[in-house]
Amino acid sequence: MATTTQLRRAVASSFLGSVIEYYDFLLYATASAIVFNKVFFSSLDPLVGTIASFGTFATGYLARPLGGVLFGHYGDLLGRKKMLVLTMTLMGVASFLIGLLPTYAQIGWLAPAGLVLLRVVQGISVGGEWGGAVLMSAEHATTRRGLWASFTNAGAPCGMVLSTAALTGTAALVGEQAFLSWGWRVPFLLSLALLAVGLFVRMKVEETPVFRAERQRTSAPLVDVLRHHPRTLLLAVGVGLAAFVAQSTLTTFILAYGVQAGNNRQDILNALTLSSALAVLGILGWSAASDRFGRRPVVLAGAVLMAGFGFALFPLVDNGFIVIALVLGQAVIHPMMYGPLAALYSELFSTGSRYTGASLGYQLAGLGAGLAPLLFAQVQSTAGTGAIPYILAAFCVLTVVCTVALRETSHTSLTGDGDAERGSGRLATPPRAHGAEA
Repeated sequence: MATTTQLRRAVASSFLGSVIEYYDFLLYATASAIVFNKVFFSSLDPLVGTIASFGTFATGYLARPLGGVLFGHYGDLLGRKKMLVLTMTLMGVASFLIGLLPTYAQIGWLAPAGLVLLRVVQGISVGGEWGGAVLMSAEHATTRRGLWASFTNAGAPCGMVLSTAALTGTAALVGEQAFLSWGWRVPFLLSLALLAVGLFVRMKVEETPVFRAERQRTSAPLVDVLRHHPRTLLLAVGVGLAAFVAQSTLTTFILAYGVQAGNNRQDILNALTLSSALAVLGILGWSAASDRFGRRPVVLAGAVLMAGFGFALFPLVDNGFIVIALVLGQAVIHPMMYGPLAALYSELFSTGSRYTGASLGYQLAGLGAGLAPLLFAQVQSTAGTGAIPYILAAFCVLTVVCTVALRETSHTSLTGDGDAERGSGRLATPPRAHGAEA
């Protein structure tokens, strides 16, 4: 198995790569809530412009399953590391080009069209990045797989901290008018510098020992997943769906709603930055707990708590308790659902199709994050926010049902191809010495 040095490099590379990918990807999310409706959809009514802006935000999530399949296919055939170098490069270049895009006032409809195109490239990139980054850590680990794999998921809120801080800092330095005119571009242009740092670190990591030891390569990983693990794939999507709906509700939709409810935009961004920073600790902590108590108990507890919390979220925001709302939701409850997913998805599929299966399951579930702000904005425009907590609770119920339907995965070995029983969606449980342990 890998040396301790390689494990540390793999974890550091996965975390840093995830930070950079999600800095770029979630920078767009924040900008779509507070900037793009004014810059790229300025000819529309403000609420309609917000919906249109969230629509372009959603296209990135729609493209993520394609990225999961594309890079998963070649990641299962050629190796995890090669694909991770490519996905990081695509993301950095796409984000840099967003920072150079002319506005609607300058070139008309070509501006939002270019925005959508680059957002699709972002989606394809992050769709391929996550699976490879998780497997680089999970397949190097011999113990505490839940903790080590979760560093990839912890990169998402850390990327949110950096992206929000970049937008906030730029706005504070240049002022509101200059920020809407050109200042919003600066955080996107910084992506090129982050890309150089990320590639330097990533090139020092070796291919995973589990992949190198695999002798039974399949020429069609996607076919293998769909033919032999269809139930597993469907349950995987259901397990993660509520986590993604809650994630975008707390990090994207609440930004726009909070401003409409009378909260100061800077206060909301500060609350988002604080809750995102604390979420890093929450993800690592609950993932470590899943090594000890199992993936299912932690995810189930999070889903139940989130279903109830949804009914308190909007009253808290309406009454100015935005910090409490985001810290409780994003830093405490959401990590219970989200943190263990990194290890759980990697434990559901065999080595020859693991990159494809884990990526596809995760990214299909991730559609919930892309579509939720658009759905909730539509619901708000027609019926107010009263129905939104019930919709969120319904997704949480789905997660509970699908999690119960899966057998516990935390003791599953990642070596060989006997990780999942063909077609059953249930997991083989090898001796604990081969699995993850807290």
